[in-house]
Amino acid sequence: MSLKDAQARIQARLWQAMAQGDLDLSALDRETQTSLVDLVTEAALLELDQELEISFNEEMQKQPPVSATAVPGILADHNEEILWQGRPFLSLVLYYTITDERIRITEGLLGKAHDNIELVRVQDLDYKQTLSERLLNLGDVTIRSQDPSKPLVILHNVKDPGHVYEILRRAVLAARQRHNFAFRDKM
Repeated sequence: MSLKDAQARIQARLWQAMAQGDLDLSALDRETQTSLVDLVTEAALLELDQELEISFNEEMQKQPPVSATAVPGILADHNEEILWQGRPFLSLVLYYTITDERIRITEGLLGKAHDNIELVRVQDLDYKQTLSERLLNLGDVTIRSQDPSKPLVILHNVKDPGHVYEILRRAVLAARQRHNFAFRDKM
């Protein structure tokens, strides 16, 4: 469910509850009632997301850290460092991890599906925010890569997308430098 869908459903439920409730709101004009519904909707979404964030953090603490030291040989020379972890606003089943080597997208509640994008394959990054997303400090980070299975990936409704974009941009540049890798634009 998108943020706009969640807002619309909560607002509809609030209007319905107000119409069916014993509370007399006739003293308030329609604009004030609308402002009240918008305020309660935003507060409800933020509270719900905060509870989901607590669950997400508990789940992340249960998972073993990403480390290559347990595997001998080729992987033993580098520990993969987690740079950022997050999830879309109001999501229970999707979360993102950015390490110094890759972007991991994990989806699923009981069963899990994992997608990985190596940072050296990333060609372009962008982020955008709609007006309602700016109010909640949310946005989408778009990743274009040379990955044949997923050339376009969007990290939807992440908190502080400018910060996530900057972490990702710097990680991509560092990975390219570490692996002595560069893209050449076609003219």
